[in-house]
Amino acid sequence: MLRSKIFSIIFFSGIILISIIFLPSLLLPQRIVLIGGKIMGYWAGFCLKTILSVKIIILGKENIINKEKFFIAASHQSMFETFYLQTIFNSPIFILKKELLLIPIFGWYLKKIGSISIKRDQVTKDNLGFFENIKDIVNNTQRPLIIFPQGTRVKPDERPPFKKGAARIYEELKISCQPVAINSGHVWPKKGPKNLNKEITISILPIIEFGKEKNDFISILENKIYTELNNIN
Repeated sequence: MLRSKIFSIIFFSGIILISIIFLPSLLLPQRIVLIGGKIMGYWAGFCLKTILSVKIIILGKENIINKEKFFIAASHQSMFETFYLQTIFNSPIFILKKELLLIPIFGWYLKKIGSISIKRDQVTKDNLGFFENIKDIVNNTQRPLIIFPQGTRVKPDERPPFKKGAARIYEELKISCQPVAINSGHVWPKKGPKNLNKEITISILPIIEFGKEKNDFISILENKIYTELNNIN
């Protein structure tokens, strides 16, 4: 419990410090702000390893897609993946709740790095053009989009059906999908203290190429990720 509290204090203090240091970058090219995001990812890994004695294992690096556009579909159990995946992939573009953009300073960073916002479970003018916005952004960058098809952070043993929006994105983008299974909830749960002396495994799975019917795609994606989570838990 004590080390968990120490972790939270040191980790979030570091995130605040990095944010302050990179504050002038909001007036500079986007690539400068993205460096700050990667540093936050490395900082998360450093704090987990040194304070909580957590080992981070990355499997399947050979499966990472190169020389073509793709999007990442990852399981979501904790805050860990929103930071650390920036160190593995080329500064992914996140889809997030629109409310996060309203947070002072943090929201400014999210806007600057090109995050895509949506109002969940609402039909609005912005949401109706959501998929067109995604297509425009992905077509004009080499950065991969990242989605969390579970829709929100879940407990390690929960297996909710994937959201249909993931299949819609696959259909609209017409690019391959990189599935990623992460069991971070055993260390950094959605609620409660962090756990010591454990492992976080990030498993980068073989791609799902574009061309499948969207319902088949979401079924294959869900099966791949949940099967791998069962293996690495």
